[in-house]
Amino acid sequence: MKVMNEEIKQIATRLAGLRDVLEISVEEMAATCNIPVDEYLRLESGTVDISVSLLHTIAQKYGVELTVLMFGEDEPKMNSYFVTRKGKGVAVERTKVYKYQALAAGFSHRKADPFMVTVSPKPDDAPIYLNTHAGQEYNYVISGRLLIQINGKDLILEEGDSIYFNSELPHGMKALDGRDVCFLAIII
Repeated sequence: MKVMNEEIKQIATRLAGLRDVLEISVEEMAATCNIPVDEYLRLESGTVDISVSLLHTIAQKYGVELTVLMFGEDEPKMNSYFVTRKGKGVAVERTKVYKYQALAAGFSHRKADPFMVTVSPKPDDAPIYLNTHAGQEYNYVISGRLLIQINGKDLILEEGDSIYFNSELPHGMKALDGRDVCFLAIII
């Protein structure tokens, strides 16, 4: 839990730094995120989790790479190809339930952001956290079973199943059967 909190604080620091460098007011950033100013300030304080969908919205609006906000990547980027070896992608554990591993962090000017996502199980009665972001998303289940809710519709995906959807619709995921689920997510 301490590692997760530190990572959230680092993301919050990068968010505040982006706002400062681009001379964006708190009000403008909150409007970009479509949230109240006080809620945005809590995000920047590093005391609450920051969703990938919100970071994606900010990255798209202000022309920064999503992985820069998530992982603080400042390494040189490749523009012809970039290889991510098994288990070597830059990783962040956003919450106890979601772990993201960036698969193309070293490629500059990407048109999509691919991640390996691991979702840990929650109690059966736990609600599904819904989010939205601009663009589209593709998910391919590698292991486990995933309940994905899109715009109020519940769908169950099994190993080898995939889904492509409009990510502007409210969506969220939940691991099933008391086991982790691992899937490839591509945000476009």
